[in-house]
Amino acid sequence: MAEASAKNHDYHIVDPSPWPIVGSISAFVMSVGAVFWMHDSFAVAPYVFGVGVLGILYTMYGWWSDVIHEAEQGGYHTPVVQISHRYGMILFIASEVMFFVAWFWAYFNVALFPSDAQQMMRADLIGGVWPPKGIETFDPWHLPLLNTLILLTSGTTITWAHHALLENDRQGLKWGLICTVVLGLLFSAVQVYEYTHATFAFSGNIYGATFFMATGFHGFHVIVGTIFLVVCLLRATAGQFTPKQHLGFEFAAWYWHFVDVVWLFLFAAIYVWGAGVNYPAVVGGQ
Repeated sequence: MAEASAKNHDYHIVDPSPWPIVGSISAFVMSVGAVFWMHDSFAVAPYVFGVGVLGILYTMYGWWSDVIHEAEQGGYHTPVVQISHRYGMILFIASEVMFFVAWFWAYFNVALFPSDAQQMMRADLIGGVWPPKGIETFDPWHLPLLNTLILLTSGTTITWAHHALLENDRQGLKWGLICTVVLGLLFSAVQVYEYTHATFAFSGNIYGATFFMATGFHGFHVIVGTIFLVVCLLRATAGQFTPKQHLGFEFAAWYWHFVDVVWLFLFAAIYVWGAGVNYPAVVGGQ
C-alpha cells in the first residue's frame, strides 16, 4: 500500500483547496456591491463591496501562503513544476500586454485620425486636431521625465537584487529590494502629484479619458508590483529564497520589468508624441 501511494513522478497533484470557491464568492459579492453602489440603489452597497474586497484579500493571503508552504516545506516545486509556473507567468504577462494594447489602441485611434470621416461627431468634439483644442497637456520633460528616470533606476535596483540572490548575497538582496520598493512608492507619489495638477478631467473629453485610463491603470500596476516586492522583501528577510529556488522573486522581477517597459511606451506615445505644443508651464513652477 505504501508503494502504491508513493509519488513516482515530478508533477504536483494539488490537494483539494477552499480558495477557488471562497475567491469566487468574494468576487461575486464585490461585483454586486460595486454595481449597486455605482447606481446608489442601496445604502449598504459600499459595505457589501467592502466585504467582497476583504474576502478577496483573505483569499489572496491564504492561497499564496499555501503556495509558499508547498514550495518551502512541501518540496512540491520540482524543476518540472517550476517550468509550468514560468509558462503560467509568461501567459499572465502576455494577457497584461494585450490589456494595455486596448488602451493604446483607443488613444492612437483618435490621435491619428482626429477628423475621421466615419466618426461624424469626432471632428466636432475635438476640433479635428490632437491634442483637442483647449486641452493643456503635461510638459513631458518635467514630472513625466522624472518618473521615467525613477522607473529606469528601479529596474537596475531589482536587477542588482536578483544578481545578489544568485550569488547568495543576502544583504545585497535586501537592499536591492528596499531601494526598488522606495522608488516604486516615489513613482506613485509623483504621479498623484501630477494628477492633482492636471488641467483636464477624466470625464467630458476623450483626451482625459484615454490619458487617465492608460496612465492610471499603469499606476495601479506599479502599486501591485510594489506590494509584490514588499512581500518578496519580507520573504527574503525570513530567508525563504535560495539561489536555486526563488520563483516568487523571479516573477516579481519579471512583473516589474514589464511595468517599466509599458511606462516607456506611455512616456514616448502619450507624454512626448501626443503632447503637441499645448502644454503649459511646468507643474509647480513658472
